[in-house]
Amino acid sequence: MDQNLRSANRRLIELRMEHADLDDAIDRLGPQTPEQEFLLHRLKKKRLQLRDQIALLEAASQPDEPA
Repeated sequence: MDQNLRSANRRLIELRMEHADLDDAIDRLGPQTPEQEFLLHRLKKKRLQLRDQIALLEAASQPDEPA
């Protein structure tokens, strides 16, 4: 159980770091050419996917509350 928790926490940290890296890359693009617009769209899509994965891992790591 501890091993699963540690690997889930580690994965969560990795996803958050990747998400932050994408945020930085998106911010640095600045004024876009048509080629950069396509890249920007792909980066934003990947960032949304990462956010969804982070939310799922966070939800799974939360203990169930008694009713």
